[in-house]
Amino acid sequence: MQHNFRILGIDPGLRHAGWGVLDSLGSRLRFVACGVVKPPQSGDLPSRLAALAEGLEEVLAAYAPQAAAVEETVVNAGARSALKLGQARGVCVLVPARAGLPVAEYTATRIKKSVVGTGRADKTQVAAMVSRLLPGARLDSADAADALAIAICHASHAQTAVRMEAAS
Repeated sequence: MQHNFRILGIDPGLRHAGWGVLDSLGSRLRFVACGVVKPPQSGDLPSRLAALAEGLEEVLAAYAPQAAAVEETVVNAGARSALKLGQARGVCVLVPARAGLPVAEYTATRIKKSVVGTGRADKTQVAAMVSRLLPGARLDSADAADALAIAICHASHAQTAVRMEAAS
């Protein structure tokens, strides 16, 4: 993996899919942009998934990331909700993969541990640490903050891989 690269973090969701883009410049991080794709709440599931894909494709076209990272989803809700979220997550993995990007996946615990230092951090702690690590980041929603945390986690793991490769 490159030493300097642009990362797209995606927090999957069918109602609100957070996205965040940052530049990893060696061991430094620079905020680029973040936001939320909000598919229409009305309509059938296929049209909502298509709207999610279109929104993510627009983000890819606008910011040209070189890698993507997506949160693995753990659901405690009912089976129907889990299935819908899983389909949305599939779109969130598929869109960057179809664009030719390597896509990494991380558990929520791993993301929180990478960003905050503990896997049991709450959303407020994650957002506070994202703000500290990415000065100038405009965190308009928890979904966008989570997406940036996913990108930070990926940058951290990529830096470790670069160091290990250099050491061997």
